[in-house]
Formats: sequence, C-alpha cells, structure tokens
Amino acid sequence: MIAVESVEKQFAGRKVLSDLSFTVPDGQITALLGANGAGKTTCLRIITGLLRADAGRVLLGGVDVAVQPMAARRQLGVVGDREGLYERLTVVEYLSLFARMQGLTGASLKRALESVREALELDDLWLRRTRGFSQGERMKVSLARALVHRPQHLILDEPTRGLDVLAARLLRRTLLRLRAEGTTILFSSHVMSEVSELSDRVLIMAAGHIVGGGSPQELMRISGCDNLEDSFVALAYGAAADKRREALA
Repeated sequence: MIAVESVEKQFAGRKVLSDLSFTVPDGQITALLGANGAGKTTCLRIITGLLRADAGRVLLGGVDVAVQPMAARRQLGVVGDREGLYERLTVVEYLSLFARMQGLTGASLKRALESVREALELDDLWLRRTRGFSQGERMKVSLARALVHRPQHLILDEPTRGLDVLAARLLRRTLLRLRAEGTTILFSSHVMSEVSELSDRVLIMAAGHIVGGGSPQELMRISGCDNLEDSFVALAYGAAADKRREALA
C-alpha cells in the first residue's frame, strides 16, 4: 500500500501541496486527476523520492521513503515524464544495467530480462540501441526498466502521452495484468476514457490537496454528472475556485 500522510511542499514561498493525504490499496489501479498546476507531478515525485516533502511522510509498504530511501526504491517502479534512456546502449544492455542496480545477478537476472522481454513484446528492439526510437518504443523500454525487478508498487506520470493506438493498448493490457498479480498502481492522466477503463479508484486534486475520491461511478454520483469528465470539471475546478476565493477573503 502507498500511504501519503499530511504532505506539504512549497517552492519559492508558494505552497504547492497542502496537507495532502490519501492511500493507494494493494492490487488496485488508482488514477490521480487534476488540472495543470494542481500538484500531481510534485506529489508523484515526492512518492518516488525525487523530491523531499517539507512536512508529512510517504510510506511504501510501511517503509518511509525519506528515512529508508533505498529500501523504498527496491519495491518501486517508476515511469516518469522523461524516459531517461541511455541512447548508446542496446535495450538488453540498458535493462541489464538497471536490473543489476536492483541486485539481480546470474539466473535471476536472466529470468527477469526474459520476463519483461516477453511481456512487453521487445523481441524486435532487444539488440537495438535506443537512439532514434519512436515514442511508443521508448515507453516500452521505460516500462520494462520499471518492471524488471518485479516491484510491488508502480508509479506512472501520464504514461500514454504521445503514444499511438497499439502502444497505448499494450500499456493498458500490461497494467491490468499487473493489477491481477497484486501490484499497487498509481498513475496520472488527462485521458478520461483511459481513467474510466483502468481505474478502480480516482483521486481528484485541486490546489494541492484531494477534493474528491472514489470509483468513477461514485464520483459521477457525488457530482450529479453522467460522465467522468464532467464530474472531474465540477469537482476539480469548483474546488479550485473556492480556494482562490478563500485566499482573497
């Protein structure tokens, strides 16, 4: 389980996250929605240990990310907004490097590489250097890197951005398979059809905190809307407007 507890973060005196708290249950896919500037990416970077919170804490499977960063990273896979591929390495060399960083060697390393090679259909890319890869190819390799050590928790920041239909379908199939295997998945997205299809639970952020949460169906009931996009607009933008009025009062 991922637990975010009373997290605060500010940049140059501007508060970006304010008393942010939520949980992501094991074996579920949770979507994080919010307008640009709501704090989604900052939140995800704190969960992954790329940023340190000013207050509060994040627990991954009971491990405090700030106190035990290496233990937290061993159970975490991340697909961020930048792929970070090493373009002089072949796919197998690149994945081997990251698998070894996670402590895999020998037969365990070989099994891990073969598993992601098969699951993500990487045969045609396996011996190619990553320079010049398409966006879909880069996503597949980035996802393979995140999964090669079989993490319990997976974080994805807008993973289908720029993908073609086939690459997006492969990603969705992979996420659903991982959920069935018990992986804890948190992703951000602006694609409402994708969120509706994948998510067990949706969290809506506005002005640095959670303003709504539940299944897509529950959010539609709470907002009185008949689709998730309208529900998001009603909850997120209404809450943001309320926050602005409070600041001016």
